[in-house]
Amino acid sequence: MIPYQIYKLVHLMGVLTLFLSVGGLLLYAFGGGDRKHPWRKLLLITHGIGIFLAVLGGFGLLARIGITWPWPGWVASKFAIWVIFGALPAVIVRTPAWTKTLWWIALVLGGAAAYLAGSKPF
Repeated sequence: MIPYQIYKLVHLMGVLTLFLSVGGLLLYAFGGGDRKHPWRKLLLITHGIGIFLAVLGGFGLLARIGITWPWPGWVASKFAIWVIFGALPAVIVRTPAWTKTLWWIALVLGGAAAYLAGSKPF
């Protein structure tokens, strides 16, 4: 069985990778968002890897602490936040005028996810 610490490391590496890619995508879109830019594909691939690792590690952590269906409210809320982060590249690429707003939304959602994981309020 995989230890709790490994799942936590995978989850945190996924979160860091995800935020790296979202920040890069926001700057890419803010700078004009040329479809032929060499970084575009790398940023989108990095986003996919990050979201995969974050969800994989998160579900591993849930299994290790014994949380099953139906999920508590904090787990469902975090899952909804990760779904939003999964959709962010599509929104960023299609609506570059929203980059400044999406920058702050990503920051607030990340903070909310960290709060939910740390305090498990409901």
